[in-house]
Formats: sequence, structure tokens, C-alpha cells
Amino acid sequence: MTCFPLFCRKNQSSTRHTSEFDDELSGVKNVTLFSYKQLRIATDDFSPVNKVGEGGFGSVYKGRLKSGKMAAIKVLSSESKQGVREFLTEIKVISDVDHENLVKLYGCCIEDDHRILIYNYLENNSLAQTLLGGGHSSMQFSWRTRTKICIGVAKGLAYLHEQVKPHIIHRDIKASNILLDRDLTPKISDFGLAKLIPPNATHVSTRVAGTIGYLAPEYAIRGQATRKSDVYSYGVLLIEIVTGRCNTNSHLPIDEQYLLERTWQLYERKELVLLVDTFLDGDFDAEQACKFLKIGLLCTQDGLKLRPSMSTILKMLTGEMAVDDNKITKPGLISDFMDLKIKNGPKTRPEQINAAYDYVLSSEDNTTTLPSTSSSQGNSTFTTVAYDQSI
Repeated sequence: MTCFPLFCRKNQSSTRHTSEFDDELSGVKNVTLFSYKQLRIATDDFSPVNKVGEGGFGSVYKGRLKSGKMAAIKVLSSESKQGVREFLTEIKVISDVDHENLVKLYGCCIEDDHRILIYNYLENNSLAQTLLGGGHSSMQFSWRTRTKICIGVAKGLAYLHEQVKPHIIHRDIKASNILLDRDLTPKISDFGLAKLIPPNATHVSTRVAGTIGYLAPEYAIRGQATRKSDVYSYGVLLIEIVTGRCNTNSHLPIDEQYLLERTWQLYERKELVLLVDTFLDGDFDAEQACKFLKIGLLCTQDGLKLRPSMSTILKMLTGEMAVDDNKITKPGLISDFMDLKIKNGPKTRPEQINAAYDYVLSSEDNTTTLPSTSSSQGNSTFTTVAYDQSI
């Protein structure tokens, strides 16, 4: 476990913390508290030159701390009420975990209306901006590098799901939340939507939030988040890494726009190898690439219990366990619940699909929220039932 001392200086700025933050963070002991002045100095007054990214709840700057360490400084927008919950959740979830494939929290700033998180700085941005960025990155992702990234993300998720107590569901595994360090080691980031699974619970009933294309159907429709919801998202990500394309691309022919459906079609035709990223120019292990795509299909099956655990996925990725083709069934797709037969059609245009999504979705930036009859009103409300180890 990482251990950072909590500095609460008795000065004017520290007395400005709201009671909301004081109450919520009273049990957090492993976070360093930075002053706003320190972070202004670190980022050259939050200069646009140092801005390295923008997410659903604010901007990210690179900066050099007084200790000499480079840091990623995530400034949450003061206008976002939803951001308060995500800010507090992120601190509580990530402050006590330490793993090679998770971002490391250095500390936070809570001063007046400023809410800022300070992380280790990762030089090579996210998978969304590099591998899937539509040619805007000059980085080359060899098959060996992709394999390393797939396995690294699986290790990080297995740690969250099975080694941390209580277990942690990330709820927003996607390419933009996988950051890369200097050596292209993947780091899972953005724990603002994460949930802790209490003992004796099969799932957490909660407000549904995530990103269309990565959401497991049972989570999107019923608001039931489990570790298998993360497994589904990981499966989509795994297929994206192998193919080098986003899970949805409206510029492609209709039967190729939705990556998961396309993967299933080619699996049935025994032509999975056609999906592998052409930028590899044939320089990849075809057998291993097809195996990874099959694992992606195993992860995205409709039934929760059909999906393997992250530790099992890790064994399959590394060759410790074989992939059983007989266990692969059709992926679970939200479109099926909406009676949208995407693959059947010229009659089903992208704008129709988007209209159906708009009917049930409300969006804030990159994060999507879906209504659910089982949703709780607060972040800490859980539905507890008999514990099922497979979920």
C-alpha cells in the first residue's frame, strides 16, 4: 500500500474546506494536501502550454512539484455538481491502492471552490489519443507492445477485483482511461465512478454512468454493476487494441460500424484474423491475435456467469490456460434490448440508432448516465444479497 502523510496546516486556506469535504475525507489518511498556490507555481499558473488533456469533469495539466517530481494535475470544473461526488470517490478509492498498472495518487487540493487531484505524470497520454487517435500520433504500437498493454490492464483489473478488500469496480474502463508511461506500461486511471463492493453482495445498484460502446447490457438497462460489468468493458477494449479501431465508427459500411458485432460475424466465419490492425503490416502472431479476439468475445457475452473473471482472463492471455471455443456465445448488445437489429441493416440507419440512444440517455461530456429503476439516490447505497463468487 502507498502511504502519504496527510498535511492539514492550520492556516486560513485550510479552514475554508467545506463540511462536506471534511466529513467525506475524515477517514482518508494516505493523501497529501497541496495548497492552491503550490499547484499554481507547479503549472506556471495553469498555463495553456502545460495543458495535456481535458476530460468529462475538468482539465489536466502537467507540472513540476517542489520535490522535483513531474505530476499530472487534474483540475475539476467548479460548475460540475456531479464532479464533487467523483472527486471524493476517486480520493477514497485510489488513496489506499498501489499497483504497477494503476495510476498513483500523490495528493489533492481542497481550497475555496478548487478541487484538484495530483497524480504521477505519464508521458505517453492515453490509448484513445495514441493507438485509436485516427493517425494523430506518431507512436508505433508493435504486436509485442499491444500484448504488453492487454496483459497490464488485465493485471490492474484483477488486482482491483480480487486482491483489494473490499473489491473495487471501476465502472469506466475505456481507451481514454488507460494511460501510458515512458515505457508504454499501461496504467488504469480515472476512478471517479468506481464503487466498492461490500461483503455478501452480488452487485451494486447505482446510477448508471459510463461510456456507450463499453457498457455491459445488464448494467446499462438495470443499473446493476458487478465485476463482470468491468469484464465486459475490458473485452471491448481488448478487441480495440488488437484491431486498432474504436468500438464504433459511423464512417464505415453499416455492417462494419459496430466492432463487437463485426467481431462476432468474423468469428462465425472463422476469419477473425481479418480484424487485426493493418498498420501492423502482417508483423504479428496470428494465432495469438485470434486468441485475444476470442477472449474479447468471452468477456462480452450476454450472461454474467458466462464471462470469465479477470484472473482467468489473465491466465488465458499469458497462455497458462487454453481458450475454449465451445464456451463462446454471441455478445450482449444494448441494441438488442432496443429491438435494433444493427447487422440486418440498411433499414436501420445510424441516426435511428442514435435517436434511440437519445431517448434513454442523458450525457455530460464524455460520461453517459442512464436512468434505472433500481438506481440508488446516493453513492453509498448498496443492494446486498447472497454472495456469488462468480460475479
